[in-house]
Amino acid sequence: MSIVEIRGLVKDYGKVHAVRGIDLDVEPGEVVGFLGPNGAGKSTTIRCLLDLIRPTAGTLRLFGADTRKHGVAARQKVAYVPAELRLPPRATAGELLDVLARLRGDCDAARRADVTARLGLDPTKPAKGLSTGNRRKVALVGAFMSRAELLVLDEPTSGLDPLLQQVFRDLVGEAKGRGTAVLLSSHSLAEVQRTADRAVVLRSGQVVARGTVDELRGTAAQRVEAVFGAAAPDLSAVPGLTDLRRDGRRVHARFTGPPEPLLTALAAVRPLSVEIAEPDLEDAFRTLYEEQPS
Repeated sequence: MSIVEIRGLVKDYGKVHAVRGIDLDVEPGEVVGFLGPNGAGKSTTIRCLLDLIRPTAGTLRLFGADTRKHGVAARQKVAYVPAELRLPPRATAGELLDVLARLRGDCDAARRADVTARLGLDPTKPAKGLSTGNRRKVALVGAFMSRAELLVLDEPTSGLDPLLQQVFRDLVGEAKGRGTAVLLSSHSLAEVQRTADRAVVLRSGQVVARGTVDELRGTAAQRVEAVFGAAAPDLSAVPGLTDLRRDGRRVHARFTGPPEPLLTALAAVRPLSVEIAEPDLEDAFRTLYEEQPS
């Protein structure tokens, strides 16, 4: 049984089509990256899934249960970190976590202490004086101290420094190891590449690509640079080469497709050196957004 099952989700705000027919699944013990720039429909999809707003059309299920008919019971198994955090200003971070622990009833005190220490959160500080990063830490401790079977994390590392982002990735890996499902919504491509098993890419409220991180990387154009002993030859006839530039003795280009035509052409003109960069998720994301119509 899928932890998350979304079919044909549509959400309109008057004439604005925020989400246009999204399908999404998350399985137990799986980390799914939910990618897209601001305004792509990620947060709207999450809010519909958690029944914070009502969809215009489509079906949404958590743990096999309809989120509107049985949403309260289903959400007891979910921990949610929203993209926008508003905390009661007079309470301390520790007091807020105490309240959350009582409400949830499934929190582990030892795990709470461990996550608090690893994220460097001072629980005695009042929420009013917390920075964006420290407010984010409160929400992350609240999520990871629980025994939730699904973590829904919307831009969870916003405001965290690189060292704490690594701590976050470790926490996600540990949750996955316990069989927890994770829906990770982010516009940080590096974060998803290092953390997720699969990714779903949104643009303008629609899914434009989905697959494993390696599969998505495979759709990207690879960067090619060749250096020659004399003036660089014209390689414009090579299939799959785009963005071709000649700069003295160097050729810069992007390449997609089978490598044989490129390697054959390069062998014929005998370059001094060739560098073909392995594409990352950022390359794939850029390719998807350049090729898809608005």
